[in-house]
Amino acid sequence: MAAEGLLHVTDQDFEKEIIQAQKPALVDFWAPWCGPCRVLGPVIEELAGEYGDRVVISKLNVDDNPKTSSKFGIRSIPTLLLFKDGKVVDSIIGVVPKGRIEEIIKKVL
Repeated sequence: MAAEGLLHVTDQDFEKEIIQAQKPALVDFWAPWCGPCRVLGPVIEELAGEYGDRVVISKLNVDDNPKTSSKFGIRSIPTLLLFKDGKVVDSIIGVVPKGRIEEIIKKVL
């Protein structure tokens, strides 16, 4: 884990860690070569520190995990998907202010 509370998920553990999670889960679909993803990265790490006790905050590298990325129709990165009870309840595409991400998180808490 890069930051306290930040989970790195893969095609192999996505179902267990995100879909079956007992609390809401935010997934950052990203890639190391993506400039906007690198801009959003520290924001995701901050959110993990602040909300990690109530929300699973995670990152999924789209290059290393094409199955999950394809399943959820990820065409542009960074894309954030918010899951609750195993279903996507909200999404954000691109770099947005931290407050915008907090808005969608607070809706499911």
